[in-house]
Amino acid sequence: MLQLPASALNHLLSQSGWALQRLARFAGKTARFNIAPFSFGYTIQADGTVLNAAKDASADASCNIAPSLLPRLALHDEAAFAQIQSTGDAALLAEIFYLSRNLRWDVAEDLSRITGDVAAERLVQRARAQQQQLRDSSLNFTQALAEYWTEEQPLLAKPAHIASFVSQVDKLRDDVARLELRLNRLSKK
Repeated sequence: MLQLPASALNHLLSQSGWALQRLARFAGKTARFNIAPFSFGYTIQADGTVLNAAKDASADASCNIAPSLLPRLALHDEAAFAQIQSTGDAALLAEIFYLSRNLRWDVAEDLSRITGDVAAERLVQRARAQQQQLRDSSLNFTQALAEYWTEEQPLLAKPAHIASFVSQVDKLRDDVARLELRLNRLSKK
């Protein structure tokens, strides 16, 4: 079993003091995260930091996360959070999910120790701009493909056509039901 060091998580928690205060309420409790084939266990300390839990330590809360959910969780997809299988202490689980949604790594702070404040801030801004440009390009590309496949080379159906088809099927179903009732009445006479 691979055990990730708690130092990285503690660094992230200590960058925002509010997170340590929230976790400190659960001092002594252990949470385990199972992401096949790995398993990580952490025990919360009185100051809100965490220690790696022993392999055989019993967990107060446990989260089983499918590896396929990881990219969606990284993008903070709320539907992905709902697919995590969790058991144990409900309050601790609620806190873990809250932290996972709201805790952010202050990259500029860590980078400033190496490059200085101004350079770190500019590097982070440049990375964010490139990330936004990549998102915009991906969105434009998918929209262009969808338009091509619905207008130029019909491979996808337009929502209006689908709605019309569904409406026609519903009307046909109702007509068949009425015809069947008429036939039943006529056959009884």
